[in-house]
Amino acid sequence: MTEVVTFAGGCFWCMVSPFDEQPGIKEVISGYTGGHKENPTYEEVCSDTTGHYEAVQITFNPDIFPYKKLLEIFWQQIDPTDEGGQFNDRGLSYRTAIFYHTEEQRIMAEDSRAELAASGRFQKPIVTQILPAGPFYRAEEQHQDYYKKMPFHYNHYREGSGRAKFIRENWKRRKSDEELRKELTPIQYEVTRKNATEPPFKNEYWNNTEEGIYVDIISGEPLFSSLDQYDAGCGWPSFTKPLRRYELEERFDTSHGMRRIEVRSKTSDSHLGHVFDDGPGPDRARYCINSAALRFVSKDKLKEQGYGQFLKLFT
Repeated sequence: MTEVVTFAGGCFWCMVSPFDEQPGIKEVISGYTGGHKENPTYEEVCSDTTGHYEAVQITFNPDIFPYKKLLEIFWQQIDPTDEGGQFNDRGLSYRTAIFYHTEEQRIMAEDSRAELAASGRFQKPIVTQILPAGPFYRAEEQHQDYYKKMPFHYNHYREGSGRAKFIRENWKRRKSDEELRKELTPIQYEVTRKNATEPPFKNEYWNNTEEGIYVDIISGEPLFSSLDQYDAGCGWPSFTKPLRRYELEERFDTSHGMRRIEVRSKTSDSHLGHVFDDGPGPDRARYCINSAALRFVSKDKLKEQGYGQFLKLFT
C-alpha cells in the first residue's frame, strides 16, 4: 500500500534528497502545483505568473515510513517563518506549503504546525500554508534527481543559498567542546574533533559482521548500513555508500603530504574518515571510516532506539 504527499519547500532541487534516501519511499518527483496554468514550464513558474509553487510529490509506504515522520523531515528543511520565499530564493513560486491529499493528512499537518508554533523554536509566526492538493505537473527532466545528476553544483547551491546554514543553526544543535570532552572517550574526541585516525585492525567495527546501522557518535544521525559494509583489507570499517548522502560533507584534504577527500558529518561537524575511488560498487566509492566516530545499532535494537524506519532494510 502506498500514499502520496506533496510538499513545497522553496527550490525543489533541495527538497528531494532528504526524502529520497529514506526507507519506504517509492518515488520523489519534482514539479509544480497550486497554480492556474496547465503544464507550466520552469521559466513560467519562476516568473510568478502561474500561481504555482515549486514542489515535490512523494509516494511512500506509510507502514514503513509514516506521514508524521515525513512532516518532521519537511519542517527541518525550511524556514517556516518566511512568507516571501526561501533563503536567497524570493518570489511566490518559492513559498512553503503542505498540500494534503486526505482529511487525515490535513489534520495531522495542522497538528504538526501547531506543535511547531507552540515549541518556541522560532520567534516569528509560522506562515507555511496547509492547502488541498490539486493537479501536480512533473517538472522538466533536468530538474529530476538534481542532487544526483549535478552533485557539486547542488551542494554548492544548497550552501550558497543559505539553506544549509539555516538548517544547521536552527535544527541541528551542536554540543559544546566541554560537553563532548565529558561524553566521549579520548580516542572518540581525538578522531571527531581533532581529525585523528585510529589504529587499523585495532578498532571496534573494522570486522563487524552483525546486521544494523552505524550512527554519528555525537549527533545520532544515521550514516551507514552494515548491508553496505565490506572488508577492504585496510583495517577500518569500509562502506560502498552512505545511508543519507546529505548528512555527509566532503572536503579536499592535503594533510600529511597526501591528497585525499575527507568525509565529515554535517550535523555534528565531526571528522569521520575519507572516501576513495577504489571500491567494488558501481561508482567505485570506498568510505573508509573511523570506528571511533560511529555507534553501531544492531538490527534488534533499531526500534527501541528510535531507528525503527530502517528495519525494512533487513527484511
